[in-house]
This record gives sequence, structure tokens and C-alpha cells, in this order.
Amino acid sequence: MSGDGNAGRTGERLLYGCMGLGGSWGPEPYGPEDIDRAEAAVRAALEIGVTVFDHADIYRMGKAEAVFGELLARDPGLRSRVTLQTKCGIRLAEGDRPGLYDLRGPSIVRRVEESLTRLRTDVLDVLLLHRPDPLADPDDTAAALTDLHRQGLVRRFGVSNMSGAQIASLQARLDLPLTVNQLEMSLHRRDWLEAGVLVNTPASTDTGFPLGTVEYCRDNGVRLQAWGALAQGRYSGREESPAERATARLVADLAEAKGTTPEAILLWWLQRHPARIAPVIGSARPERILACRDAATAEPGLSHEEWYELWIAARGAPLP
Repeated sequence: MSGDGNAGRTGERLLYGCMGLGGSWGPEPYGPEDIDRAEAAVRAALEIGVTVFDHADIYRMGKAEAVFGELLARDPGLRSRVTLQTKCGIRLAEGDRPGLYDLRGPSIVRRVEESLTRLRTDVLDVLLLHRPDPLADPDDTAAALTDLHRQGLVRRFGVSNMSGAQIASLQARLDLPLTVNQLEMSLHRRDWLEAGVLVNTPASTDTGFPLGTVEYCRDNGVRLQAWGALAQGRYSGREESPAERATARLVADLAEAKGTTPEAILLWWLQRHPARIAPVIGSARPERILACRDAATAEPGLSHEEWYELWIAARGAPLP
């Protein structure tokens, strides 16, 4: 099935992550109820204005893509309304073989062909390389991406979980621009933020995040997408520590004062950053998806001071 995929929509402020669709993570096939649940989630995302749908070939062992393909078959007009983004490069454990990373050129091409089949489309709008493969030859990887684009199978490319230096190395071998870097980023997972702030402090080596990655992306037109943006329910019902409980209270107070939801506050905190971070929401529950509406439709409603209040609360300690 063809579709223009709304090629310009990668710039949208919010994406829907499809990892929760498709039933179990085991070999069991998905059933009609899984398709119906996926349809309810996708409808909720579309209702709040989200049209970019983020996949990976490994999600639910391929069943997340396959279930989405079922939805595209149910509604032939849907493909032209959405942007399809998927990832490849992780191979799950199989038998005695452990899980591994694989960004060899032929493997990338094969995984893309399999994703296109599952998604029932003839083109991917965006392909991300899921994780770095230390054994991959970057020239071989770049050649595969170039060939996929030349064949019209993939429109744009990006990466996931990579540093600025890794992106620069691959970009030097590509004429096509790398337009996305998807990282875990949230009010809970703040190493991307604190790596820069903790420079020249004793804690500067504690984060482990590659310094300069956010700056590289900002300077080179690489859109940052944040997976895990809602912090797995922390601050909105699943608090586990004193700092999380205190932050949850602040989030709830801000939501009430601004007439919005805790989910919107958490997403606004990411969107307020000048890097123009685009959060990925991964809940399969329609009510939680709908709770993110204001992050999809309104500018971040947090002041400079409120943004810092949330950060300091989540840190559980003053800034250095």
C-alpha cells in the first residue's frame, strides 16, 4: 500500500510509541483482541493530533508492526495521514544465540524489507538505527542506507541511543542527512541534561552520558526524540522514593493550577528545553494517551522558574 506518509511531520511535537501493541513478547500470535486494543490506542493518539507512529522491528517480536499493518489494511486512508518510523539493528536472543546488535548492510536491508511486509506499506518515512553495533563497518552501513533511499524504500534516516561523535562518524559517510536521534529522556532520566551542568564538579563523571551529544544534535539539525518520556509512571501514580513522591506532588499542583494533567506537565518539561525535544508516549491505554493532549496541541506552559523547580525536585538535591 502506498502513501505519502506526511513526509514533513517528523517535526511534530509528540510521537506515539507502538512498543505496547501486538500482544505478548513471546512467540504466541496476536489475536483479534490485540488488533482492537491497538486500534483504540491509535485512535486516541490521532484524536489528540499525534500522527507520527514509532516502531521497531523487535517490538513484541515483530507483532507491533504486524498489528499496525492490520490497522492500515482496515482503513486504507490511514496511511496517508500518518508518518511511519521504525528501527532496526537489535536482534533478540534466539535458541542458544544471545541477543546482539547487527548494523551490517545486508542485515539492515533484510530487516527493512521485513518491516515493510509487516506494516503493509511500500515505503518507510523514517528508519532509525536502533543501537550502535561496534562490529559494523560504517562505510557498509552508510552504503545500505543510501541504497534503501535510492530504491525508494526509506525516505529519511536517523539513529537511536547514539552519541554526537557516533552520529558525526556515520554522517561523514552519507550524503543524506541524519535527522533524528532518539534517546531515553525524562524528568527521571536526566543524565542528558546533567552531563553538561556537572562539568567542573566532582560529579562530572557520574552520569556516563556523552557530553556534547545534545549540542551536536542542536547544531546539526538532528531532532531529539525522547523515549521513556513519561518516566514509566513515576510522578503520576508510581512513586517509589521520597524525591519521586515530592516531585509527584509538585507535578500534580502544577497540573491543577494550569488546568491540565500530570502527563502534560511531564511532557512540557521536556518540550520546554531549547533543543525542541519531541517526546514519545508509549502507553497503550487510551485514557493515558488522551491525558497527553495538551503536550500535542499547546506550547509548553511552564515558566523558567517552574521548569527548574521540577528539575530540582526530581534531583532530590540543590543544583551544584
